[in-house]
Amino acid sequence: MGVKIQKPSFIYIDGASKGNPGPSGIGILIDDGSSIREYSFYIGTRTNNETEYIALITALEKALSLGLKNIKLFSDSELLVNQMNGKYKIKSKNIIQLAIKAQELKRRFESIEIVQISRELNKKANALAQMAAKAFQ
Repeated sequence: MGVKIQKPSFIYIDGASKGNPGPSGIGILIDDGSSIREYSFYIGTRTNNETEYIALITALEKALSLGLKNIKLFSDSELLVNQMNGKYKIKSKNIIQLAIKAQELKRRFESIEIVQISRELNKKANALAQMAAKAFQ
């Protein structure tokens, strides 16, 4: 009897800031193969980069709470993807703490891949983030 490998769940994330910093929101779409969940949260006044990291952290926390073990996460943020994959250094003090939290969460998955995609392929997560950011303008 072999070990059953869970297929990866697909997660799309985005952050939106109306100003930099300004009123901000995050959007998350989680497709676990049997259902699609959408989340849209207002997160206060943040910078663009902070919103991307908060979207990542929130998505990882949601995935863990859903019992997902293998994920493929998509973001259109070149900075976030390359920092999380160790290709870019993190220079911003505000981002360092968020990145540490995200790395801690990453270690709780059996497998995780963070992939950069074009904005064109991330429209739904972007719409969810924009909706949340606009809600409090």
